[in-house]
Amino acid sequence: MGMVEELWQAGEMPLRDGLYRPDDTGLALHVDGPGAYHPDAGQPIPFRIGGPFDVAQAIQEQGVDEADTYFESPLPDGSGWMSGGGGGMGNIGYLARLDADRRLRWVAVMFRSNPFVRVRYEGTRAVLTNDWGNRLQLDLESPALG
Repeated sequence: MGMVEELWQAGEMPLRDGLYRPDDTGLALHVDGPGAYHPDAGQPIPFRIGGPFDVAQAIQEQGVDEADTYFESPLPDGSGWMSGGGGGMGNIGYLARLDADRRLRWVAVMFRSNPFVRVRYEGTRAVLTNDWGNRLQLDLESPALG
């Protein structure tokens, strides 16, 4: 079992923005989230996936935090689950895709997104909403998110 999976099973997550997999590989995430009183609150959350990074080094340098789960929702096709929540001082959000047995497929940690509180599905897209009403749309058939 890798570090990422061990953290997940312990209810923790790495503190660097990234898309983490149970095999301890990671892709950088670029997420800019407006603040609660920002004029853009309630708008779409920009979300870009970047290149690979060293997960062990990120965990060593940035540390970990508790992952507070706000929802777990079955995927419409029965292939698994989406989980979402947050951590930190209320600024960190996370999203996770779990398989049908609720084993981690990936967890996305976003330092400035705020906690995610709900999900709805539109075909193969998950539309996730944080506690400010900002929305993030993810194509669950994207190779990086499959």
